[in-house]
Amino acid sequence: MSILAVSASSFPIWTLLTLTLFLAKSRPAMASEPQKVVIAHRGASGYLPEHTLAGKALAYGMGAHFIEQDLVLTKDDQPVVLHDIYLDTVTDVATVFPDRRRDDGRYYAIDLSLAEIKTLRVSERIELQSGTAVFTGRFPVCRMPFQVPTLVEEIELVQGLNKSTGRDVGIYPEIKSPAWHRAQGKDISRIVLQVLQRSGYRNKSDNVFLQCFDANELQRIRHELDCHLRLVQLIGANEWNEAATDFDRLRTSQGLQEIAQYADGIGPWLPQVVPGKDNQGRLRISELVHQAHRHGLLVHPYTLRADQMPDYANSFEELLRIVLVDADADGVFTDFPDRVRTFIRQLSSATSQSDRDSK
Repeated sequence: MSILAVSASSFPIWTLLTLTLFLAKSRPAMASEPQKVVIAHRGASGYLPEHTLAGKALAYGMGAHFIEQDLVLTKDDQPVVLHDIYLDTVTDVATVFPDRRRDDGRYYAIDLSLAEIKTLRVSERIELQSGTAVFTGRFPVCRMPFQVPTLVEEIELVQGLNKSTGRDVGIYPEIKSPAWHRAQGKDISRIVLQVLQRSGYRNKSDNVFLQCFDANELQRIRHELDCHLRLVQLIGANEWNEAATDFDRLRTSQGLQEIAQYADGIGPWLPQVVPGKDNQGRLRISELVHQAHRHGLLVHPYTLRADQMPDYANSFEELLRIVLVDADADGVFTDFPDRVRTFIRQLSSATSQSDRDSK
């Protein structure tokens, strides 16, 4: 029987998806390829449910340079890969554990053990009120046997594929809501760093970026927890109430100078890099990337989505050119890693041809 004919129930669905490694047009970067990095945002989330091992295997096969892991803790202190501290927008927790709902109506990962979370099925992200998909054109909202992975499982997947393919794909974990976790009695940063260290991620030379929105926590990670990894300060909007951090100040020259004392890069929200068009219809590109580079910081904006386009770009490729070429960002978070890698290869080919023509 053909391996493609094996039913999904024969072995985990994400194992089937590793077959995409043989189908995707993935190859090591060419020597002349621009040093722009592709960060698979929650995996290949434009094609498969976010933060599933299937989506991470697909992102790997599509040629991502880094694969992102958003991290929260379980009741028994296990780091699991979820974008939110809640489970109800991406799993069937309300059906399986209806008694775990808090007074605010939400279901929290921290209230379930890892064994309990492993009984849940992950689906495409939904709007809680309507139950419909946030991105209607993506993978159908269904109950296929996707699971919530642990950080250890994701590391083992990436490191295992690195060994079998000869590539060197990195990981890009994010500490989610550290102050909230401490209020619940758990030090998520310390726990995550211990897992990373045991997995061989200890120094700036290791292929990992560790990110967080909370500036105080990132400084604590660097200084109090003595972390030697490359750190990225995420920059959101103050109105999000994402952390006790003044993001407007961080985007100033003084703020960037302060970031450079503890971090190696910034992860700004895309509109902070490209605000849009002015009253005359001219595209505006902020000075954020330029100023960050002056302070020695890398810049990785988030999130570029082919199915959620800003009105100033007529195509995804035009958006990539604006962000990676015109604004000169060092890389991007994207739900569509294959399309970004294709763009970078085409950019490399065009640059190489231009160099040959000028000789």
